[in-house]
Amino acid sequence: MSLAASLGEWDRHLADERAVSPHTRKAYVDDVGRFLAFLGGFAGKDPARTEAGEVDALAVRSWLASLRAAGHARTSIVRRLSALRTFFTFLEREGLAEGNPARGVATPRTEKNLPVTLSVAEAAAVVEAPPADTELGLRDRALLELLYATGLRVSELVGLSLPDVDLPGRQVRTLGKGRKERIVPFGEKAAEALAAWLPARLALLAGRRVRGEPLFLNARGGRLTDRSVRRVLLSALAGAEVGRHASPHALRHSFATHLLAAGADLRTIQELLGHASLATTQKYTHLDVERLMEVYRK
Repeated sequence: MSLAASLGEWDRHLADERAVSPHTRKAYVDDVGRFLAFLGGFAGKDPARTEAGEVDALAVRSWLASLRAAGHARTSIVRRLSALRTFFTFLEREGLAEGNPARGVATPRTEKNLPVTLSVAEAAAVVEAPPADTELGLRDRALLELLYATGLRVSELVGLSLPDVDLPGRQVRTLGKGRKERIVPFGEKAAEALAAWLPARLALLAGRRVRGEPLFLNARGGRLTDRSVRRVLLSALAGAEVGRHASPHALRHSFATHLLAAGADLRTIQELLGHASLATTQKYTHLDVERLMEVYRK
């Protein structure tokens, strides 16, 4: 089977068997697609006629060198190499390749940047920044409170529907990476913000027909998008006069860091965040040490 045809098979495998999110799947397939396009210029190999056995480690290294020369960030290069390794591992398992030419290629070292977090005071100012006297303002308060109270990923937040929220029990059910379900509790502040938003949500719908029962709606009554949540946070950061850039993920990082500082154990935080590996959660211990050192220096 040609590499081009194999890429289509891998895409279906990621969707049907691995339950990879559409965003991640697209990124993986695009990365490998760029490598196949590179093969055409590097060795004159047509992906529609080239099989996996014709690709060697030299082609992979040359591709990485071309990415470095084009100024791509090391994190981007590492991600693309990882996608290529995963692709060839799939081909090996399916009997379409006898080896993995990307396996022996060294992974470029990347700087371990600590995630951006807000202080407790900054996080409180951000979630209270949207106005409480408009329908969209109530929505924005509710979604920011829920992000900070649960540590949900933005993709998980916008995917929530009304049946996923147990307001009396103060908990939310979400599907994380790999379609793994988890239940996350939230506090009184988030519950109050959601209770205020739900009547405004009905008013915003105003007889519109919407597919499903999305928890958070845009101004037209449709499901809110990741990009819209980013705009909401940027507006709240400006309103709270937080003088630094932060992404929606900053509230997730802040949630974990503040829990750790309050005495929560890493295993609990891992379950709440939906991390598959405890090693992923351990970065917050480094962040907390940095915070303590900063307090000591002051």
